[in-house]
Amino acid sequence: VRFAYADPPYLGCGKLYAARHPEALVWDDPETHRRLIERLSDEWPDGWALSLHVPSLQTILGFCPSGVRVAAACKTYGQIRPTRVQWMWEPVIFSGGRKKRPNSLVRDWLAYNTAPRSRAKDGLIGGKPMAFCHWVFDLLGAEPGDTLDDLFPGTGAVGAAWASYMGERSPLPHLPLEALA
Repeated sequence: VRFAYADPPYLGCGKLYAARHPEALVWDDPETHRRLIERLSDEWPDGWALSLHVPSLQTILGFCPSGVRVAAACKTYGQIRPTRVQWMWEPVIFSGGRKKRPNSLVRDWLAYNTAPRSRAKDGLIGGKPMAFCHWVFDLLGAEPGDTLDDLFPGTGAVGAAWASYMGERSPLPHLPLEALA
């Protein structure tokens, strides 16, 4: 079974990545996200997951095929913003995946510690910790022998988490798996 995970620059956040990625600003256009969802649906019929942020959920969900689900990655620590109600979760839209796995129940939410996370620690704003990655793999029902295409590899943390999930060595020899927890 072949899955995909996409964690593109969030809609309206391209400027945060512009210095490292010359095409980051294209992600400020909703049409780019629509095309990504079409690609995910066409090329990964077994299943896919897409990270996004709360402000874009209504827009992005409108591009999705019927049958997708929205899961909530709830942060126990987050940046305080100048709004009354704080966004302390991130939506993950997922499609497909295995229908059943023996003795496996997966919640459609995850509460995980994100503190302290920083560009210095992760190498990139928005790097995902191992607990988050493993939860996404569980949402898709991944099993040994499956493959995962990480469409936005960034720090390589998702690939390292996939290796850990599959019981393999980290593909990042310079970075122990414990550093990604």
